[in-house]
Amino acid sequence: MEKKKSVKITILAIVLIAIFCIALTPVTFQNDTYYTIKVGEHIAQYGIDGKDPFSWHENLGYTYPHWGYDLITYFIYQAFGFTGIYITTCILSVILGITIYGVNRKLVKNQMFSFVITIAVMYILRGYIAARAQLVTFILFALTIYFIEKFIETKKKRYAIGLISIPLAIANLHVAVFPFYFVLYLPYIAEYVLALLADMIIYRKLEVISLKRKIKKMMKKVGQEEKIETLKKELKELEGKIDKIKVKRTKELQNPYKIQFTKNSNVKWLIVIMIICLLTGLMTPLGTTPYTYLAKTMQGNTTQNINEHLPMTLANSTEAICTIILFLAILIFTKAKIRLSDLFMVGGLCYLMLGSRRQITMFTIVGSIILNRLLMQLMNIYVKYKEEEILDKICNKIGIVIIIGVMLGISYYLGKDKLKDKFVDEKTYPVKASDFILENIDLGTARFYNEYNYGSYMIFRGIPVFIDSRADLYAPEFSGKEEDIFSDFIDTSSIGKFYGDTFEKYDITHIIAYKNSKMNMIITKTEKNKYKELYQDEQFVVYEIKKEG
Repeated sequence: MEKKKSVKITILAIVLIAIFCIALTPVTFQNDTYYTIKVGEHIAQYGIDGKDPFSWHENLGYTYPHWGYDLITYFIYQAFGFTGIYITTCILSVILGITIYGVNRKLVKNQMFSFVITIAVMYILRGYIAARAQLVTFILFALTIYFIEKFIETKKKRYAIGLISIPLAIANLHVAVFPFYFVLYLPYIAEYVLALLADMIIYRKLEVISLKRKIKKMMKKVGQEEKIETLKKELKELEGKIDKIKVKRTKELQNPYKIQFTKNSNVKWLIVIMIICLLTGLMTPLGTTPYTYLAKTMQGNTTQNINEHLPMTLANSTEAICTIILFLAILIFTKAKIRLSDLFMVGGLCYLMLGSRRQITMFTIVGSIILNRLLMQLMNIYVKYKEEEILDKICNKIGIVIIIGVMLGISYYLGKDKLKDKFVDEKTYPVKASDFILENIDLGTARFYNEYNYGSYMIFRGIPVFIDSRADLYAPEFSGKEEDIFSDFIDTSSIGKFYGDTFEKYDITHIIAYKNSKMNMIITKTEKNKYKELYQDEQFVVYEIKKEG
């Protein structure tokens, strides 16, 4: 009967999580979605040729960093249009929510905290739920933690197969995060290595080995009986001390003050799996890109100018600071204990998050499991009722009705504003301006200067661009050119560099700009005689540069 009730609660939790995830999924697409479709179309027609076909810059090298996801997205778009992509994003969002719930429930063995934490995690991730490859990798990283912990616990082959399959998928779906997969192994390996070193030092293993070798050498010589006896006595005394230390240390490890520190021999096999996984980066049509992409990205300046890559300011991130405070409060002011690997994981991910705000995603997904473990400890220590008893009290008929009502109300509140949204936001993307360009301008000779945020939409419409949100493409580390197109755009858009010089350098013939951009305001006020206005609407303006003479 209890098992039947548990199944019903699980089903209810999954349904409510699914509804909540759909409510969080935006209808309007982000700029990356548009180039994703066109890149997928190009791959379907021509394969991976290593060259960019969408910018009017000649011979730009392109790595196709998420070619598999691009191709799948294109096929979905070809069959079902924007509606198909939106539904797919909803499905992936639901899968992510259910995966986080399932991983928490299986690893921490509770339903109540797993459900509440999953809702909180998905709410924090709401800004990253989009038709982008990262949504798939969030799911894969959550499964990675599950497979690692279950393999360490059981050493079953199916978890090893899962761990090997995930980096293979990442190398073909979202190569930029391939190195991060291996970061998730490090806390477990670090705990194991420290445990080995501690054993060597505390149990004086090297000293014991040294004494045994000396005794073995002496036994081969004649007339060394007295020295052998002395060494044997010394060895016996040392082993006696070690036995006492072992008893004392076993008691300390069973009831540590704050940090639970164990040596699990299965971790050495986890290291073998990690080494095998390193080779999966070769199983992709991209060559060595899985190993070089991140390093090249970090060498350039694209990460310093893209919002999601910038360092996090805690004052502007309520969710992050509240989560950090919650972790600290539990560890400082309660009797809860934390595993050393969990402490390494939280500390490492927190450091990465502060260095790059997009890493709040991994801090939240992986940190949810660790937080769940701590909360479960607190309940066992401070609450006299077990989880089953609490669920019995909450999940009666009235309680279930209240829970359903509250979750449906929250979901409706979060999703109601999206009901009127369109797949393409005409305030953000030049929909009508692109119609005009396609109907009135010869794209064979035109060289447009455009801005970063809507370049991808222009690509989608078949208009060659100066730049788009594939930032790495325009950096010399990837493009194979001496010119730093990305830096030129950043300097020009911020008026750190005179736009006229940029236009001359790249032989620009046409300009499309936001009407409220700095550049357009200067053109309108001071240099209108140099530019012929071809089109304008409420958001965008299109110019042709007048030829001198």
